[in-house]
Amino acid sequence: MQWRSLVLGLLLLRLGLHALLALLPALAPGLCLRLRLPFPFPPRSAALGPSGAARPLPGGGSSHWGSLRGGGGAAGRDEYETRYSAAFPPQLRARLRDAARGMFAFGYDSYMQHAFPSDELDPLHCCGRGPDRDDPSNLNINDVLGNYSLTLIDALDTLAVMGNSSEFQKAVKLVIDTVSFDKDSTVQVFEATIRVLGSLLSAHIIITDAKQPFGDMTIKDYDNELLHMAHDLAVRLLPAFENTKTGIPYPRVNLKKGVPPNSNNETCTAGAGSLLVEFGILSRLLGDSTFEWVARRAVKALWSLRSNNTGLLGNVVNIQTGHWVGKQSGLGAGSDSFYEYLLKSYILFGEKEDLEMFIDAYQNIQNHLRRGREACNEGEGDPPLYVNVNMFTGQLMNTWIDSLQAFFPGLQVLIGDVEDAICLHAFYYAIWKRYGALPERYNWQLQAPDVPFYPLRPELVESTYLLYQATKNPFYLHVGMDILQSLEKYTKAKCGYATLHHVVEKTKEDRMESFFLSETCKYLYLLFDEDNPVHKSGNKYMFTTEGHIVSVDERFRNSLWQDILPGEGDSTERVKPNELKAVNFSSNCNRVPDERRYLLPLKSNYMRQIDRMVGLI
Repeated sequence: MQWRSLVLGLLLLRLGLHALLALLPALAPGLCLRLRLPFPFPPRSAALGPSGAARPLPGGGSSHWGSLRGGGGAAGRDEYETRYSAAFPPQLRARLRDAARGMFAFGYDSYMQHAFPSDELDPLHCCGRGPDRDDPSNLNINDVLGNYSLTLIDALDTLAVMGNSSEFQKAVKLVIDTVSFDKDSTVQVFEATIRVLGSLLSAHIIITDAKQPFGDMTIKDYDNELLHMAHDLAVRLLPAFENTKTGIPYPRVNLKKGVPPNSNNETCTAGAGSLLVEFGILSRLLGDSTFEWVARRAVKALWSLRSNNTGLLGNVVNIQTGHWVGKQSGLGAGSDSFYEYLLKSYILFGEKEDLEMFIDAYQNIQNHLRRGREACNEGEGDPPLYVNVNMFTGQLMNTWIDSLQAFFPGLQVLIGDVEDAICLHAFYYAIWKRYGALPERYNWQLQAPDVPFYPLRPELVESTYLLYQATKNPFYLHVGMDILQSLEKYTKAKCGYATLHHVVEKTKEDRMESFFLSETCKYLYLLFDEDNPVHKSGNKYMFTTEGHIVSVDERFRNSLWQDILPGEGDSTERVKPNELKAVNFSSNCNRVPDERRYLLPLKSNYMRQIDRMVGLI
């Protein structure tokens, strides 16, 4: 009898243990994850996949769009949670930070060794590249390269952010001693402004910052040379704003001769309307209203041309007639940074008029461009997605989106629309997982690239970084690790990092654009460098559309010309620094509940739906 009782007791104990083990995942889903050993680069498992309902996407009923129902069993959810909710230990983060810094160093050192003083590095042939003098119509090259050591200038503040004071000081002296803008080069006003003018101003601000948060970045006997160079360049760009009936600038200008004869009268909305941050900073540092005046006039001219029906803007306009040549309204190429700079101009300068325009534009975007379910993490239907529509009717114009649109989740973070940002970011990340890069254009209806090259663009990394700052969710560290791993695997070349000619075939082009060093590497580094002065110094910073860092402080909200900016009245009342909390970086992150900070930002069934949409499963 005693023997039988003992056996029965052991049997009950065994059954109890099995029951307890079965309940453990439900009772403490993170326990097993915390016990897993971290790996620096875990294998990229075949990912699983999101969905939406305000207005369905065309073709949303087809099988590849994947209904939410039946989209995920427990095993699928466990796989997502296992992959992305694992602890991200400080040691792994430090290794990834160092890897990002090493990526920048390899690209920068290769440029300095093989390409300087040329504008860009050809990483396959290890040589420099400048303007295409033999073919002035080669705008892909000539719009950007002005024979002024572009890559060196564009990389200046990245050196400072990474704490490399000796190389920063050396690079600044090289720019001062060797770069001149008195060149017979015809460049795009937009590219020269965001890449060159913006970097010169950013570096000047870093050098003259009394607090020196990045280490000693001061230059001995510095006499505001970078500010003077920025002024010289901006003066050479001013002819683009002359002889235009609308106030919208010509797209291109010759740095020595002004606007070329028979110049094109058509320009894109982003190119003409994304100059205000750099021109405004310059005006306020110099005490000269000219530059901000012309940039603000261009923004207002574009704004006045929006559709009376939808409130949307097109993407290409005639600067003399104000007629919309391109009637596509979207968030990608030709439009992207126009919206970005409405908000960032407000953050920096405190002009409420800029915020009012942005709020109006954002509401019109939500009303006419957004498709999919109303909530990111709730309900059934297709996942939220922003499509290209006709500016006058709001009707769908095509079924592709482009990689530049991946900046938009980051912009949504700045205004506190974090939930919507989470969904849109997840869509672009799913495309990245499929190809190891973002194709320049992706057709969401065909589940295939329309334009298959990837020029090392930073937009997805930028949004990943800003979403991490907003949520502190380790999911975004895993995304950054994926991106870093892909760049190393597919784009690294003999001398730097190369454009992918085809994201499927992984063939390379012999070009490393300057924004790879100024943005892509910088955002990756900051994502993993939790103790960077950008995050810990107590200063407030904002990034320009080229990723150049500028401090948000009182001097940029003070000007001496309140009465002479065009059309300004009471609506342009300035805000005080503490009022900026409503729209600054992570101030509205409480929209993501605390209990979700360390869970998946998007429920695994929605992730599975998105992965299915892009053909991952």
